[in-house]
Amino acid sequence: MLKEAKKILKEIYGYDDFRDGQIGIIESVLLRKDTLGIVATGGGKSVCYQIPALIFPGITLIVSPLISLMKDQVDALKILGINAAYLNSSLTSLEFSEVMKNIKKRTIKILYVSPERLNSEYFIRFIKGVKIGFLAIDEAHCISHWGHDFRKSYLEIPKFIENIGQKIPILALTATATPEVKTDIVEKLKMKTPDIYVDGFDRSNIFFKVEREKEPLGYIVNYLKSHKNRSGIIYASTRKEVDSLYSYLKLKGYDIEKYHAGMEDKERIKAQERFVKDEVGVVIATNAFGMGIDKSNVRFVIHRNIPKDLESYYQEVGRVGRDGAPGEAILLYFEDDENIQKYFIENNSELTEELKKNKFKKLDQMIEYAYVESCYREYILQYFGDKKIRSYCGNCNNCSKIKDVENYTIEAQMVFSCIGRSKESVGVSSLVNILLGKLDSKLEKRGVQNFTTFGIMKNKNRDWLEEFIVFLISEEYLLQSAGSFPVILLTKKAYDVVKNVKRVVRRNGEKTSYDYYESPLFKKLLELRKKIALKENVAPYIIFSDLTLLELSEKKPSTRWEMLKIRGVGNQKFNNYGEGFLKIINKNTEVKLNYDEKKLEQLKEVLGLECDILELDRTIKDILF
Repeated sequence: MLKEAKKILKEIYGYDDFRDGQIGIIESVLLRKDTLGIVATGGGKSVCYQIPALIFPGITLIVSPLISLMKDQVDALKILGINAAYLNSSLTSLEFSEVMKNIKKRTIKILYVSPERLNSEYFIRFIKGVKIGFLAIDEAHCISHWGHDFRKSYLEIPKFIENIGQKIPILALTATATPEVKTDIVEKLKMKTPDIYVDGFDRSNIFFKVEREKEPLGYIVNYLKSHKNRSGIIYASTRKEVDSLYSYLKLKGYDIEKYHAGMEDKERIKAQERFVKDEVGVVIATNAFGMGIDKSNVRFVIHRNIPKDLESYYQEVGRVGRDGAPGEAILLYFEDDENIQKYFIENNSELTEELKKNKFKKLDQMIEYAYVESCYREYILQYFGDKKIRSYCGNCNNCSKIKDVENYTIEAQMVFSCIGRSKESVGVSSLVNILLGKLDSKLEKRGVQNFTTFGIMKNKNRDWLEEFIVFLISEEYLLQSAGSFPVILLTKKAYDVVKNVKRVVRRNGEKTSYDYYESPLFKKLLELRKKIALKENVAPYIIFSDLTLLELSEKKPSTRWEMLKIRGVGNQKFNNYGEGFLKIINKNTEVKLNYDEKKLEQLKEVLGLECDILELDRTIKDILF
């Protein structure tokens, strides 16, 4: 069945392989075992239940706490050609009846329900007559008193399973769970000898930063000025603070929204929809906003006040970069803000003295995080019991201040020499293969095995080498040419390194990525995505994620087959939208033919080919070189 799961992953979702954290969970579910999966936000939890749901007979029930999440997930599944629906209070009686009718007709594969729905006697009687593949519980930490978002309705889930009289496996999923919460989930859900998979809590694409005692309004305004066109959330602890920030930024001319529980339902819904659909870039909110918002292109989260604990903080900053592209999590720390959280704990009548004591302890750990002088990421991972600890992450504010750098001049000279010997006519992939000593038929015909640089860096792994070349490009030692077949060119800085006039140094563990948000091509792809989303009345990231658009901007595919190699582009999505994106990419890419255009036209006519000249030109080049 795992082979079938991988086929679905490629054909429907557009990805070649499962992530490490997904594959164990999916295998366990396919074996019909109770499973607990702890996967960092953005780690692809939804795939862990959606793909088994497509394989198992019957319907799969997904317990989800928020209406907004259900709608986003169902919209995304429908675009992929998967029959899905949800049952919640947002439906009219007619819409509710239509969903129930489709369940009875067996036309729905995935059904999202609120935990409260499982208490309905009518729903229990109805669902008893329906074959259920398995039950998936999202945000499973909500069942624990020790968690940061306890919900009583989750405690009724085991009773629901007992009432429907079907032996069904349980998949419980969460992004944030301390060891005590993990134990609580298993016990409260009455899971039978479950397989437990902890993928790790690390979000390596998020840059963590703490700013202590900085003037907040000035800091936020300056940040927004320097991060135009980015989508972000600014969290504040109180409604009053949200209103104050909102009014100030509105006066400064920013098109923003606000969100808190004191607003009318219509106002909150409108604010959320504008943000999700990219009609507005920034929303200022209390922690009432965000849980279940599956918006994948949030690029920053700023906390104006310190949160109540690290679970809440990590859950909230987890909304950054769900698509895998870089983002920032910034905490503005003020000592006076501690009193706000202490007040909330003291005046919560639902808390026992034991729970209050536990809440104060967690607040102390949150405050301690604000004063950490070592790696912020390491502190967070230790808190969650993650064993993948490292003393230097290279992607947080404290680590960025560390002075230890290494000299990579010799490695750079090897790369530059290889580019020179190939007469600056290879792309990144071919360059890496030559340096690693990997030979394919095209490279063999070119005689690269005779280069003195062939295999000169075989002691390095591919990921390190590819990232090192990206670093050299970002530091302007190398230049990537335009066109459909970008090649790597040497700059003056590279020649200075070869002559030992300059050195190449970098900090250990430092990661480099391109900033495509100012790229004219990327902006045009964003515009097309927004136009399509508006027409289909869905959030833009459901069409394609930012990460997919970034890859399209970088790799500039010119044909269907090239575009299907891009992460997040499956057959269904290409059929729906692919040609439109290809048209923009090809229109905005400098194309240089390798062969005479007239001769290519003659060849097309002789062979009776339907392809365009560019595709024919590329095919000939691939065959010969």
